[in-house]
Amino acid sequence: MIVAAAAYPLGFLSSWAEYEDKIAVWVQDAAGNAADLLVFPEYGAMELATLDGAEIAGDLEASLYAVSDRLAEADAVHARLAQEFGVHILAASGPTATQTRPANRARLFAPSGGFGVQDKQIMTRFERDIWRVEGGGPLCVFDTALGKIGVLICYDAEFPLLGRALADCDIILVPSCTEALSGYWRVRIGAMARALENQCVTVMSSLVGEAAWSDAVDVSTGAGGIFAPPDRGFPSDGVIAVGQIGAAGWTYAPVSLPDIAQVRADGVVLNKTHWTEQDGRDGDATNVCLR
Repeated sequence: MIVAAAAYPLGFLSSWAEYEDKIAVWVQDAAGNAADLLVFPEYGAMELATLDGAEIAGDLEASLYAVSDRLAEADAVHARLAQEFGVHILAASGPTATQTRPANRARLFAPSGGFGVQDKQIMTRFERDIWRVEGGGPLCVFDTALGKIGVLICYDAEFPLLGRALADCDIILVPSCTEALSGYWRVRIGAMARALENQCVTVMSSLVGEAAWSDAVDVSTGAGGIFAPPDRGFPSDGVIAVGQIGAAGWTYAPVSLPDIAQVRADGVVLNKTHWTEQDGRDGDATNVCLR
């Protein structure tokens, strides 16, 4: 298959038709380059708040619910495009109202009409302390025609036990939104580590550019990237493909399920298999090594 990781810039939208056209152009472009799986970034849905005007888009609290109110319509657009172009699409995540506080939710669309959601598990300091976004539903494994797919939204990719919960996945998607270059590298290093541990492929997408109308996503730094275990059948540095920092567009790479199965069965190392040998070690040293 061909996977496509987005470096996606937010826009200030003048109409719903402009949003539909923007998403359609991105999907058509990827499909025209033979992509089978398209991955949009974390909080890319925040541009929907601009449809309610600059005052709402610039209000942290109001923008959460403005986006949530339009996600069903956005989902219909993605579902239609997935079927029209015969692709799987992970739509850009956005705040989704719950009975308490909004959750940060990504949605996966299949060309068959299948649909699933994945909520972010662990909130960053901004999300929990200022925006008061909460963790949502549990981690999911999506059994698709492209293999088993999991999603770790941005900060979630930095936690190995969350990655381990998706150990049966062939591909883990990492939609991200990071303000600073250091944030990009934290998530990228996490994505690469999850690929190493699980001997799978990870696909990182990023918001890029400026959105002065929002205090939440005003500056975003990142790039698309596709990563693998540095082992047989994959690049020695674990980087299948990576985009240029800050440059909007798709980053493409071929991904082979047989190659993933082979490295898991007969790699130079067998990280996925040997994971259980560290069970019971919670980080406390058991031996006094220096007296």
